[in-house]
Amino acid sequence: MASGRLSKVVLLLSLVALGASAQERARGVITAVSGDEISVGNKQVRVGDKTELLFMQPIALGDIKPGSFLAVTSQKGPGGQLAALEIRVQPKPVSPGHRPFDGRDDQTMTNATLDAMAQASTGRELTLSYPGGSQKIVVPESAALFALVPGNRSQLVVGAPVNLTHDASRVALRIQVSAPK
Repeated sequence: MASGRLSKVVLLLSLVALGASAQERARGVITAVSGDEISVGNKQVRVGDKTELLFMQPIALGDIKPGSFLAVTSQKGPGGQLAALEIRVQPKPVSPGHRPFDGRDDQTMTNATLDAMAQASTGRELTLSYPGGSQKIVVPESAALFALVPGNRSQLVVGAPVNLTHDASRVALRIQVSAPK
């Protein structure tokens, strides 16, 4: 009897784990909006009542302060030096760590706390830390800089760039949107 219960608990935990891993990402430009649905490329995603909407507000590098939690997309340069492509100041820590970005060997994502910012020969250099490690990333003039602030559905318009996470039923869990270019 106890082993039957244990099997059911293991099965339930496995199903929960599968549900958690069923999250997918979509990045691109909104190509259509219809009611509660947006299209990003050929993918349609529903915006639900619990979807977290964040607007990517452009900022200057001087607006970023030590102690801020950042999401930094970087390109690996000569000798493995990381150069920021985009920096987003997060309202709260999300997935701390350092990993390949979009499965590419030449790009990384670092979600970490800013410890220090210093002037380097190739631009400003950020020192970021996360549980189990740290990274130094140079910020060239070309890097895109944003603060994630609360957004609203009126910002979900055709032409707006988005970065979103959705579940297996294609309900958006989190949408980061910026103004159309």
